Amino acid sequence: MNSLEDKRALVTGASRGLGKAMALSLARAGADVAITYEKSADKALEVVKEIEALGRKALAIQADSASAAAVRDAVSQTVAGLGGLDILVNNAGIARGGMLEEMALEDIDAMINVNIRGLVVATQAALPHLGQGGRIINIGSCLADRVPMPGIAVYAMTKSALLALTRGLARDLGPRGITVNLVHPGPTDSDMNPADGEGAETQRQFIALGHYGKAGDVAAAVTFLAGPEAAHITGTGINVDGGINA
Repeated sequence: MNSLEDKRALVTGASRGLGKAMALSLARAGADVAITYEKSADKALEVVKEIEALGRKALAIQADSASAAAVRDAVSQTVAGLGGLDILVNNAGIARGGMLEEMALEDIDAMINVNIRGLVVATQAALPHLGQGGRIINIGSCLADRVPMPGIAVYAMTKSALLALTRGLARDLGPRGITVNLVHPGPTDSDMNPADGEGAETQRQFIALGHYGKAGDVAAAVTFLAGPEAAHITGTGINVDGGINA
């Protein structure tokens, strides 16, 4: 069932991992999809080919989410290339660990610029193009509510900021028929956080189901929120974390 037939989506940071899974899931549901990438041009083009193989239009746009100008331009290119915009998935994000007293200011700034400012700028640029039934889906983290281990305070802060932003925008945009929601992934097997990587066993101990999730688990939640079945869901978050925050 193509529940997103004729919809146009932009997924930021989608050349690999969770973002790639989201882009492909939206395309399978019938949407044309633009993605942004920072450096992985070859991987981004592979995603485009996979989307096109599903019979959908696709664009790959180089954009560093730390650059406000690049983010705005990516939205403009999406609208021009796909003929409009109905769904914005703010997925681009970075993580830098370390105790606060030891963190470089550059690392703190990088997380704030990508995880918060880049998302706000993308949303601001998208709003003039989103109409009735528009969707904004922010990608948070299970760490937005709880921080069960040391060395991730600043990263967790950047993700918890999305809680207030999502709720506030849901109020602001509700009268326009635009929904705004969050998806909070837990430990998910990806190149950013592989299930066999350093620290994976420590994370696994907190997961009620006892194992890492898959990128498709997160993508399914995003696609649901983008679709008509979620028309009355806004200002909330869905935890896709295997019960890590149960």
